[in-house]
Amino acid sequence: MSTPWYRRLSEGLTRSREALGGQLNVLLRRGPNLDEEFWSDLEDTLIGADLGVTATTDIVARLRRDAAAKALPDASAVIDELAAQIAAEFVADSGDLLAVSPLTVLMVGVNGTGKTTTVGKLAKQFTDSGRKVLLGSADTFRAAASEQLDIWAERAHVPVVRRDRGADPAAVAFDTVVKAEESGADLTLIDTAGRLHTSKDLMRELQKVKRVTENRSKSPVTTILVMDATTGQNGLNQAREFDAALGVDALILTKLDGTAKGGIAVAVVRELGIPILCIGVGEGIEDLRPFVADEFARALIRGE
Repeated sequence: MSTPWYRRLSEGLTRSREALGGQLNVLLRRGPNLDEEFWSDLEDTLIGADLGVTATTDIVARLRRDAAAKALPDASAVIDELAAQIAAEFVADSGDLLAVSPLTVLMVGVNGTGKTTTVGKLAKQFTDSGRKVLLGSADTFRAAASEQLDIWAERAHVPVVRRDRGADPAAVAFDTVVKAEESGADLTLIDTAGRLHTSKDLMRELQKVKRVTENRSKSPVTTILVMDATTGQNGLNQAREFDAALGVDALILTKLDGTAKGGIAVAVVRELGIPILCIGVGEGIEDLRPFVADEFARALIRGE
């Protein structure tokens, strides 16, 4: 019996599932034979869903081995195995990274990924679960960033550390860490300015924010990249650059309900070798949840 969250996840992945499922149905209508044409078409279908060439090649190779070892009778049986093979692509999670207490989290990503909204949702969720949360508004350049974070802070009933617009983001991060220690906060979420991954100057500034935060913080510092799933392969390029510059510990993948290429989750994890911490499939607080590989793969392939 499916949970309310699984039903929401399944609904959120409808566009991805319909695009992928439509192509899989074409394969099934070709007939039951597991010939070379079937395997080639299956590869093309998975690549088209943005799973990435490397992951697709490995998935299809494993399916071919399973088809022989398990004597799978036809194309339909192979497709039934596909969800398990996709789930196997995700690196084992490293536990609940955010369960560490106390903990300082740097939230990074380009503008438009839903980073500030994600910070707010996490603040509300963890406050509701009993954590003492503090927010840092280190996005000092975007006009609406501080105001947007204020709205979420009011919803979560948590304080925000800020400086005037245009202030040094690293100084805000420093102030936030000091305030967290003074106030006894056990989860500190620092919202950083959206960075174009192609801008070396901006990325160096973000490196400074991380360096200052790590040097001042007595608690562990975790860097989480918020990525917009609708950006597809461009998002993968962004993730690659952020990881090279900062050393990303985990991903939060947003806006999966707005794309037909949810398979990008597989490509990013395969490329970076880091876990997806949470996924977002809507605007509501309840639409951001911890990532579970089996659930995601099942919703992507089968739905309800």
